[in-house]
This record gives sequence, C-alpha cells and structure tokens, in this order.
Amino acid sequence: MQALPPFAENLSPTELSSLSPRLSLFFTPGLCSPNPTRGRHYWIPTSQRLFGGQIVGQALVAAAKSVSEDVHVHSLHCYFVRAGDPKVPVLYQVERTRTGTSFSVRSVKAVQHGKPIFICQASFQQAQPSPVQHQCSMPTVPPPEELLDHEALIAQYLRDPNLHEKYRVGLNRIAAREVPIEIKMVNPPTLNNLQNREPNQMFWVRARGHIGEGDIKIHCCVAAYISDYAFLGTALLPHHYQHKVRFMASLDHSMWFHAPFRADHWMLYECKSPWAGGSRALVHGQLWRRDGVLAVSCSQEGVIRVKPQVSESKL
Repeated sequence: MQALPPFAENLSPTELSSLSPRLSLFFTPGLCSPNPTRGRHYWIPTSQRLFGGQIVGQALVAAAKSVSEDVHVHSLHCYFVRAGDPKVPVLYQVERTRTGTSFSVRSVKAVQHGKPIFICQASFQQAQPSPVQHQCSMPTVPPPEELLDHEALIAQYLRDPNLHEKYRVGLNRIAAREVPIEIKMVNPPTLNNLQNREPNQMFWVRARGHIGEGDIKIHCCVAAYISDYAFLGTALLPHHYQHKVRFMASLDHSMWFHAPFRADHWMLYECKSPWAGGSRALVHGQLWRRDGVLAVSCSQEGVIRVKPQVSESKL
C-alpha cells in the first residue's frame, strides 16, 4: 500500500506511531486511490496463504475511500475464490455499483496474477435514526482485566509437565506469531477437558496500540481484520482429538455493523458453530462493546478437510 486514506489522515503522527506496526501499515498511503492499488501483507499464517481478515479489511478500506464522508458501512458480503499468494501484492479494484440518497453500494475485486482471489460487496448508509430498536443481551463474562492474555495462557500450558510433545510444538508455534491484535480467552480449556468442548468460544479482543477516536471507518476496517481471527476454528473445537486438519480455508464472510465502537478498546467476540458437514462448517459471531451494546455481527462458511488421528503405539 502507498496512500493514507482520507479517513486515516485524521490521525495525528503521534496517533499513527502508537499503532501496532502492522496496523500502522494497514493505514499507509495508496490503498484507496481512485485507480487500482496494491496492498501489502503483514501477518502470514502457517498455511502460507494470505490471512482472510487482511483481505477483507483492505477491501473495505478501498471501498470506504470511494464514498462520501457522511455515509458509513452497514454490511459487507465476501467470497474467497482463490488462495492468496503472500509473495506478491494484492491489487484492489473498486466499482461504484450504486450511489443513492440513503444507501451506496461498492463492489471490490482483489486480484493476483491477473485473476480474482476475492470479491466483495459493501453497502454504506447515511445515518437514519429510527424508533424501531432492539438487541439481544450480552453474555455475562469476567472482564478482560481478570483474564490471562494469549501469551500468558500459552506459557501456563507449556509449564505443565504432562503436556504432550506434539501440543507443546504447536503452542510454541502459536506463541511465536506476531499478530496485531490482543486476545484474552473466556473460560479457556484445561488440558483435561480439551476432548469435551462444544463448538463455541468467547474471547475479549482489541487492536494492539492506540487508534483513537478518529473516523468510524477506521475502526470498521480494523474490526473486519479482527473478525476472521480464530473464527472458523470454532467449528473444530469438538473434533480436535478425533481428526487432524488436512485443509481449512474460508469460503465466504459477511459482516453487519450495528453501532459505533472502537477497535482499540476491548470487545467481547462471541463465536458459535451451529452446523458442520459435507466438508464445510458454518460459524456465527457477535462483537460486543463493554457497555453491552451489540456492535457487529458476522457469519462465515469454510471448507474443512480432515483425516483421522492416528493413535500412537504404547509399545
């Protein structure tokens, strides 16, 4: 990326410098120019494919640049059509599908090697107050200040002398990742109950560093990045011991933005998988503000191909 989006230009140099280095790159100049532009890669998963949340977030940045300042994204619907190549930049092409009085739609295509790897439609709305309002209730959970962060939790697992070596290797790999978000698990599993998990999880999450008030568009783009992290893995929680994952990837991703929020403040991410079958799984997520306001809803379907776990001989 080469250009700072206008809504990111509202951040002072001090605010930009206080962002996680990887998130500050997320807002560097050039991604949102009127012509097709290129996006860089910051965190590459062990699969050596591009992280889906990065592509969703960058596509939303590009779409948001093409609308007026008085409209904000309320939904986006995406398809991942090819694996992303971390060795080359991504070219984002934006089509102004419709610009209306209340709603505007933008279509974004992410291209590598001359072929689309991702397509997305984002809808933006001008603020329209309404007396018709309701939401469900936020789950009651411990606050993030009472929970271990991801690094401390992994360190706790690694100190257990009964931890199997293959899990020790996997946890060390996770600990070595540098991701631009902080996570605190709610009710993290103990080593004794890893086999009896339901397909749901909750964790507090926020962007590393300081973003500030800024434009809500910034926080929506960062939330798009956050929303894909550990999301599809929710469907695997009951199956880790029976099956080894051979291939897992997102097929589509949808988001609905309900209320203003700050992505650099703690939000509760509630993830559930109501169904899995046919080498696919469906997951739903809700991002809650600390004050109980439902900020974002997400849904995703992904492909999961597995093979049976091979029991180790005890001889």
